[in-house]
Amino acid sequence: MASESLPVTQQIGRSLQDVLCEELYHPDLGSVTDCLLRDRAGTNVQFGDLYRDKKAIIVFVRNFLCYTCKEYVEDLAKIPKSFLEDADVRLIVIGQASYVHIPNFCSLTGYPHEMYVDSEREIYNKLGMKRGETSTTPARSPHVKSSLISGSIKSIYRAMTSPAFDFQGDLAQQGGTLIVGPGNRVHFLHRDVNRLDHVPIHSLLQYAGVKTINFGGRREIIEV
Repeated sequence: MASESLPVTQQIGRSLQDVLCEELYHPDLGSVTDCLLRDRAGTNVQFGDLYRDKKAIIVFVRNFLCYTCKEYVEDLAKIPKSFLEDADVRLIVIGQASYVHIPNFCSLTGYPHEMYVDSEREIYNKLGMKRGETSTTPARSPHVKSSLISGSIKSIYRAMTSPAFDFQGDLAQQGGTLIVGPGNRVHFLHRDVNRLDHVPIHSLLQYAGVKTINFGGRREIIEV
């Protein structure tokens, strides 16, 4: 019972740690259970329904124009559905733009799994997702191929050529990753401190008990 009365006070995400195997309690999870998301058709879905009956990997992205998020989701798209089904785990991406951008972002990244939006950023705020570049420590992502300059140019071009021209989310909002369920059992929580602070997907799958895949020896981009 003691483990259910103490909040998670340690942020985890950039290294393997044994504590990740434990079920952790997060005091804010109950406050977001009834929060509403929208799917690609604009239909409301309760956040708690995503993990009520099975474990879910939930990735919160910055915005749909962010080049680092695009390239990270492109690699999430490479996870076979059979791997998730074998582990009985859902993979979900949540953005903070309008739901009208979901189909285009899925098409752009080749992402075949579940995607929703929290347009008012209610869940982002209640789970303590950060805003702004809050860390001076360089972060790395093995999934980002573009440099800051080339990635930013691509993002601007996509904004200008989008059928619904807007910034597709708050540009200062950072994302994060949650592994939760069944029910309100948190297995892993990471809040990104900047745009490159993604959890490596190989590690994320390992934490969730899903068969891992090799993304190769891609050069890491360090933003300073």
